[in-house]
Amino acid sequence: QVQLVESGGGLVQTGGSLRLSCAASGRTFSRNTMGWFRQAPGKEREFVAAIKWSGGSTWYADSVKGRFTISRDNANNTVYLQMSFLKSEDTGVYYCAADAHALASSWNIRMEGAYEYWGQGTQVTVSS
Repeated sequence: QVQLVESGGGLVQTGGSLRLSCAASGRTFSRNTMGWFRQAPGKEREFVAAIKWSGGSTWYADSVKGRFTISRDNANNTVYLQMSFLKSEDTGVYYCAADAHALASSWNIRMEGAYEYWGQGTQVTVSS
């Protein structure tokens, strides 16, 4: 059974940092795109960042570019999201996602439909 488990969320002040982790089990995703999405209260889930299997290609939402960094450790089947200079608008539940069939590409990598596996989410709250 495939599982994605996020961790590292919490309460942080504006301008602070957090590092989210997503540990995958049940199969390896070393050849697959991994992504992070988030959902703020009362809003739709939105794309945050994605990383190709090699780690050489990354994508970011404009709202987090320059502040967030996505990375991965294929040996440990884990993907990370380093978040810095956090703002109140970064508050939400952060979800890890995996492209099961290695079909995600630049045209759909920001879309939820490109990912088949999802974690349960971890709450990030940024207080001013």
